[in-house]
Amino acid sequence: MNKKTIKVVLEILNETYTGVKCGLDFTNHYELLVSTILSAQCTDVRVNVVAKKLYAKYNTPEAMITLSKEELGEKIKSCGFYNNKSKNILGATKLLLEKYGGVVPRTMEELIQLPGVGRKTANVVLSNAFGIPAIAVDTHVFRVSKRIGLASGKNVEIVEQELMKNIPRKMWSDAHHFIIWHGREICKARKPNCEVCPIAPYCEFLNGKSK
Repeated sequence: MNKKTIKVVLEILNETYTGVKCGLDFTNHYELLVSTILSAQCTDVRVNVVAKKLYAKYNTPEAMITLSKEELGEKIKSCGFYNNKSKNILGATKLLLEKYGGVVPRTMEELIQLPGVGRKTANVVLSNAFGIPAIAVDTHVFRVSKRIGLASGKNVEIVEQELMKNIPRKMWSDAHHFIIWHGREICKARKPNCEVCPIAPYCEFLNGKSK
């Protein structure tokens, strides 16, 4: 897409999805961090169900660290990959307590040092916890951006850089949510609902320019 088309597409997405927010429920920065780790290859809906029970008692680093890997694993089992996720959550929690006084850091450099935290998770936290413009490239953002023509990179890192270049910085966080919800509601993985898509006239997928 050229700059003019990108501007039009972003305006349409803004009109269509204005007001949408992060799909994860949280009441503090630590809950958001943990829920984002849990959300890897799991739906936000499932994470919210599991997290509601978990956070009733373990919603701070001080409380979470009292759990063993096995105990936490049992509580988050239905989110999938629970052994690895419980290990990462407790590892990140331990580092938060030892290095940051239990406070979630607010820079990319610090966040990605935490076990289980890559750029996607860090960007979710930066954007939704601290209001710092960021674009988290999850499966929806990666698929939709490449399909409609906002990006063309072969991996999430390149797509993130392309989106940061193509989208005005002040829109990064909002656009991230617009694209996610577009992927959930219309531009689905297996069968995109192109007939009702508001950006269909500009979509490179429909015009045979992308896959």
